[in-house]
This record gives sequence, C-alpha cells and structure tokens, in this order.
Amino acid sequence: MPRHRLARAALLATVFVCAACGLVYELSLVTLGSYLIGDTAAQASITLSVMVCAMGVGALAAKPLRRCAAAAFVAVELALAVIGGLSVAALYASYAWLNLYTAALVVAAAVIGTLVGAEIPLLMELLQQVRKQEASSAVADLFAADYVGALLGGLAFPFLLLPVFGQIRGSLVVGVVNAVAGLALAFFFFRDKMTRAARHSLVAATLVVATGLTSAYLYADRFEATAQQALFAHPIVWQTRTPYQQIVLTESFSPFGTTDTRLYLNGGLQFSSVDEYRYHEALVHPVLAGSRRSVLVLGGGDGLALREILRYREVEQVTLVELDPAMIELARTDPRLTALNRHSFDDPRVRVVTADAFAWLRGAPGLFDAVIVDLPDPDQTSVAKLYSQEFYAMTANVLAPGARMVVQSGSPFFAPRSFWTIDATVRAAGLRTTPYHVDVPSFGDWGFVLAAADTPVPALRTPGPLRSLDDRTLTAATVFAPDRRAADPEASTLMHPVILDLQRQEWR
Repeated sequence: MPRHRLARAALLATVFVCAACGLVYELSLVTLGSYLIGDTAAQASITLSVMVCAMGVGALAAKPLRRCAAAAFVAVELALAVIGGLSVAALYASYAWLNLYTAALVVAAAVIGTLVGAEIPLLMELLQQVRKQEASSAVADLFAADYVGALLGGLAFPFLLLPVFGQIRGSLVVGVVNAVAGLALAFFFFRDKMTRAARHSLVAATLVVATGLTSAYLYADRFEATAQQALFAHPIVWQTRTPYQQIVLTESFSPFGTTDTRLYLNGGLQFSSVDEYRYHEALVHPVLAGSRRSVLVLGGGDGLALREILRYREVEQVTLVELDPAMIELARTDPRLTALNRHSFDDPRVRVVTADAFAWLRGAPGLFDAVIVDLPDPDQTSVAKLYSQEFYAMTANVLAPGARMVVQSGSPFFAPRSFWTIDATVRAAGLRTTPYHVDVPSFGDWGFVLAAADTPVPALRTPGPLRSLDDRTLTAATVFAPDRRAADPEASTLMHPVILDLQRQEWR
C-alpha cells in the first residue's frame, strides 16, 4: 500500500480511537454524577451541554495551531490523556473532601470539551497534508470515522470498561490509549513535520504522562478506599459497586459494648442496627393488622422487613422483589446482616424475585393480602418512577379484596412537601390513605402512608405489643404539626416526576 494511503488510513483510525475516548470521558462524568448526586437527568444535561459548547470553543482555539498541526495534535492528546484520565478521580476527591462537586464538574467538562473540540481541525489539517481533497469530502471522511468511533466508546464504557476496570481505572486506561494514539500517528506518519526539539519534548512528555497514569492506576484502589471512608462517619467494613448501585456497610463500637452496623446505598443511609427496629415495626405491623396470608414486598433487600413479616404464623407466602441480586446475596450471607434479619431469606415461605419492581408489577402473578413498598428515596430518575401515580396504580391492581398497602415516604419534618406529594400520588391512584410518622433517631421523624382500595380509610393498629409501638402510639402517629403539612400537593407521574425536584430541593 502506498505510504499516503497508509497514512490516511492511520489518520482515520486515530479519529476513530479519539472519538471513542472522548465519549468515554463524557459517559464517565455523567455516570459518576448519577452515583454521587443521584439526579441523572441534571448530571447528563450539565455535562453534555458544557462539553458540546466547549468543543466549539476548542475548534476555534485550534485554528492558530494548524501551522504545527502534528506537534499540536500530540500535545492536545497528552493533555486530554491527563485531564480526561484523572477527571473521575479528581471529581471524586472534590466530592469527598471539598464539597465542590458541581463546580468541579463544570470545569472538567469545559476543559475536556475544549480539548476534544481542538482535535478535528488539527486532524483535518493533517488529512489535507496527506492528500489534498475537497473540504466536503474530507469532512465526510472525518465525521464518519468520528461517529463510528463514538459508537465504540458508547458500547465499551458500560460493557467493558465499567465492569472490568471500574470508573477510576477505566478512565485512566482510556487516557493511556489517548496518549499512545496521538504519539503513534505523529511519529510514524508526520515525523518530518516536526522539529527535532519538538519530537524530543513530546516523547519526554509522553513518558511522563504514561508514568503518571500508570502510577495512578496502581494507586486507584487505595485512593478510592480513602475517599469513600471520608464520606462515612464510621469505618467501612464491606463495600461493592454493582451495575445498579454502590453498597457500603460500616460498623462502629461504643465504649458500652453497643455495635452500630449501618447500610448505605449510593451514599444514603438505609438503616442503623441500633434503631432499625423502630422503622421496620412501623413499616410492617400496621399493614399486617388485617389479612396477611400472602404478602408482597417491593424492595427490602436487607431482609429486615422480612424478619418482622415472618413473625406471623398466618403468613403462608412472602414474595420479595429486589432489583439488585448483590443486595440479596449480602443479606443472605453476611453475618452482620443475618444476625439482624434472623436468616429470614432461609425461611421456606419466602420467594425472592430479582427484577425491577415497575416492570415486574406489569405482569405480576396473582393478588396479595398486603403489599409493603420499602424502596430507597426517590432522589434519582430511575427511582422516581417507583413513586409515580402509574406505579401505585399497578400496585393497586395486585391488592386482593380488603388488602392493604404501605409505602415508606421519607421525612415529614425534613421533606414535608415530598412526604405529602407521595400521599397525594397514592390517592391519585385511587387508594384511600392514612399518613403516619414515627421517630427513628438515625433518620429523625420518618413517615409512611397506609393505603387501601376497597375499604374505608384504613385505621392504624397493631396485632399486639411491640418494642416501639402500641395502639396509643399509632393513634398519636397520625397527628402532624401545622407547619409540617402541605397544601394541595401535586401528584407525581412518569411524565412529570415532581417528587424528584422536591427531593433535590428539600434534601439539599
């Protein structure tokens, strides 16, 4: 193959690789934001809009560099390798120690976008140096390679980089690819376009960048563990990142011999072993005061609600629907959790389904005497659908005659508008409701909504005395202070998830 054709093929291959790297950087920032902040739509909007705008700025800024296109392209790729490769670690550090995540995200997206935008004008100049062609034809060739490369990056990120390397190391690997691609193209095909001093400087810079990224790769686990620990008050004893969420267990010991085991999902506290019984007694026993032969639990993968349900001999079957199989495995096997849930998953009455609760309800088999909705707070787009009118309508469809449903509804003290929106949403689905709240020291004042479809407004009662509840306590639990009530709350729907905006405002 003639040298000019080989150079042209190598240049288009470099465009392909650089486009893949650029999209991986974008997806990394969006994904990290969804993990840490929770609002996927906002994180995607900020990242993509800033990066696209910055790409335009970068394209203009690259115009004066066309005179030394080969050297400038290598320099851009080295800068992109450093900034893009370290972006995830830097943003994680800003979140863990500086509380400046959004500002740092905007800066990172702007710088990466500027560098990515500078690539195409420089590559266009190099392409014309290989063989002169019409501008429209050159643009078509470059954009074809660019868009197909973006497809590769878009598929490689969730299916290869994220599961194999994780977020921090995945970005570092892509950074190395960026640096190597730029240097290889310039030195193999455009060596004569650079001065000797420029070549030596770029080789030295590449060695420094490669050494730095390799060192960061080797140190990544220690850095991540240190940053994670900075987010939690108590020592981390177990953690993992699944395709659905980050799961963290912490444990601390008081001088009086009390052990406090805590579970966090995506940084949000799910329970403290010191007082979780107050939450789970309030969640489970009022809804089981009626018929309870067949029970459905949506969420509750820690098995603590199961523990309370299985106290009743009348319960013949419990179906638990949990999205994340890793959460179920942890609750089945970790001695800290099995001691708390009393090996509830080993009870033959329990049937576990690993599925998305929204999708599962659409084809749910049979009806249930009681439904317990024990899901994380709706601070992410993916969870907000589980607090929608459509979701509660589907849940109502699986209620047997006389059945009851309960929904964990957040804090009526810290997030009153969110709490009353959940109540309004359940009512909009055609259910009668009784809101109530109890004190859980780890959470503060915490609320629930008891609901029924074909019976009068359900009264709160318990089947018998509990550690934290009796009938008098539950009667008082239905009373809310005047300043914790919301006037005319709007129901949350799939197309208008008002609960998501309220969560972001009230838990800021």
